[in-house]
Amino acid sequence: MSAVAETHYRACHLCEAICGVVIETQNGKITSIKGDKDDHFSRGHICPKATALQDLHEDPDRLRKPVKKVGGNWQEISWEEAFETVAEKLTETQTQYGADAVGFFAGNPNVHNYGSLTHASVFRKALGTTSNYSATSLDQLPHMLVTYLMYGHQFLVPVPDIDHSNYMLLIGANPLASNGSMMTVPDVRNRLKDIQKRGGKFVVIDPRRTETAAIADEHHFIKPGSDAFLLMAMIYSLFAEGLVNTGHLSAVVTGVDEVREAVAAFTPEMAEAQTGISADAIRTLARDLAETDGAVCYGRMGVSTQVFGTLCQWAIQVLNILTGNMDVRGGALITTPAFGNITSGARGAGYFASAHSRVSGLPNFSGEFPATVLAEEMLTPGEGQIRSLITMAGNPVLSTPDGAQMEKALEGLDFMVSIDFYINATTSHADIIIPPTSALEHDNYDISFNRLAVRNTTRFNEALFEKPEGTLHDWEILNGLGVALANKKGLSVKPLPAPEHMIDAGIKDGPYGAEANAEMALTLDKIRQHPHGVDLGPLQPGLAERLTGDTPEIKLDMDMMFADMKRLYGVQTTPNEGELLLIGRRHVRSNNSWLHNSPRLVKGPARWHLLMHPDDMAAQQIETGSTVSIKSRVGQVETIVSASTDIMPGVVSLPHGWGHKGKGVKMAIASQQEGVNCNQLTDSKYYDSISGNAALNGVPVTVTAVPAT
Repeated sequence: MSAVAETHYRACHLCEAICGVVIETQNGKITSIKGDKDDHFSRGHICPKATALQDLHEDPDRLRKPVKKVGGNWQEISWEEAFETVAEKLTETQTQYGADAVGFFAGNPNVHNYGSLTHASVFRKALGTTSNYSATSLDQLPHMLVTYLMYGHQFLVPVPDIDHSNYMLLIGANPLASNGSMMTVPDVRNRLKDIQKRGGKFVVIDPRRTETAAIADEHHFIKPGSDAFLLMAMIYSLFAEGLVNTGHLSAVVTGVDEVREAVAAFTPEMAEAQTGISADAIRTLARDLAETDGAVCYGRMGVSTQVFGTLCQWAIQVLNILTGNMDVRGGALITTPAFGNITSGARGAGYFASAHSRVSGLPNFSGEFPATVLAEEMLTPGEGQIRSLITMAGNPVLSTPDGAQMEKALEGLDFMVSIDFYINATTSHADIIIPPTSALEHDNYDISFNRLAVRNTTRFNEALFEKPEGTLHDWEILNGLGVALANKKGLSVKPLPAPEHMIDAGIKDGPYGAEANAEMALTLDKIRQHPHGVDLGPLQPGLAERLTGDTPEIKLDMDMMFADMKRLYGVQTTPNEGELLLIGRRHVRSNNSWLHNSPRLVKGPARWHLLMHPDDMAAQQIETGSTVSIKSRVGQVETIVSASTDIMPGVVSLPHGWGHKGKGVKMAIASQQEGVNCNQLTDSKYYDSISGNAALNGVPVTVTAVPAT
């Protein structure tokens, strides 16, 4: 007799949209994954990634037990041996070379998993190193730094109130592919179309006619890396046309006159020459943002991962403030999450530039150095050199600039341990790999993405399956490693309780707990009674009351921004003769480097080709479908090229996260894919000068035909 089918409700954790899913199981096997129509937030929407939950869970390449490299081969070992060996090796390194000789790199998937977020502190406390790095500085560091500097806390991030917006300007953002980023917005296609149904419009600025641009009211091509000129000229236009209105925030906004003076040289005509967008169009963009009731400017990867990334994100905040669209319905609003709500008096853990990296002198932020300098810190001899490394759900060989340099650095380490369940391009260099359970074998709470949601919401995701015997959750691994390392060093470190207890305590103390909201008196148990999630209502104004800096003000005039504007003034965005500008590309069936072993997601037409404008191909006598060589200052790759008029002339596009054919990689499906690692081309010396965030867009390259054989 077959077992009764079971129905499970939870959020997909594979991107920031956290769409609700309905998962049917029978006999411990998944039989169906569909969108949850009763989820108030995602409204039944899912993207193709959700079906990959099954592929990841059932993947035969996924490790279930710790493994150790012996003679070039992997052997299963016990948890006790894994913890003891890691503690011993890391202690040896730190005893001989100092605490900072051990580095720690955390990858993007950690943000999707609450056990990693709640329990990493146990291991980090025992480790005691300042050599910390993460995917933050390959992605959203400019966002977090700017909100820390302007509002006092890196998690006090205003997000577009898209459900009430009447005008939305998206710069370097493609939410139809990303499902939103630094903006948790499921069912984004319909939410954008709703703007149009209300009689409003949305406009996309991007060097490529993206999936989002294809359905927008307007799309303007822009030269990669020139966005700061556009933004400065829009700010200039606001002052020139008398459109500045800081609204109800006037009492707390300072530095408006100083900003006026700083942008005086950035006319729309100057910006036209640098960006390729006409001066008239730039003025219209500024007017529409200022004159539309409920308007918002939003910029994402295209403006963050460039040499003026922090300046761009500052300018976007300034635009929303100067047009009266900050902290208003339909503009940019801050969230009020059930857990981790930021209120006045909270202190951000920013500590910007309290230390600088040993070799290149880049600043730290929130206890981390930019990932752009990780390889050089491993390769450069001297006091403080990183000699041992921990990676946690990260793949820096494929995700950090100059992947070849990173591989060389990993090969030279004394010891390396990876907390991961794949043997990939990075973990293949490890001495020990410690795998956590799969996402469907543990519960989860979306700490980060509820803080970025376009509507206040909360839900608890129960595990679908019992934890298999002999396996550990990520938080149990972090507890175990922390205690083992502390014991080896003679320190006192206490393991933390299961993360659900920490979440429950935070919810009770939060804005919907009994003390703050007696009527709701929210607890984790109450949330568990709502498997489709709990709707906590639309975003509300209140930024002025929640500023957490030393003084309750929003300071627009910052010396570091004005200094970077002077640097910007001397820049020419036109590449050298024969060079093209490389940009990345997102696809809805992919997420960085960690979904390419899913047969469901890699099937279909190839999505890893280089995109190139037909005019540029003709100039080089390149035919579509042929093999080309792409060369940058630091590397060279060969791949297939496809002609596309969706890419502007002078620009080529290569997606991120591919290139799984490296030596030692044990990911059968991913290794069959022909895509190349675009970070063989990106440059570790090419970064945002304020934050050190990687500049992955606008990289100068040459593209030439490879003779047919």
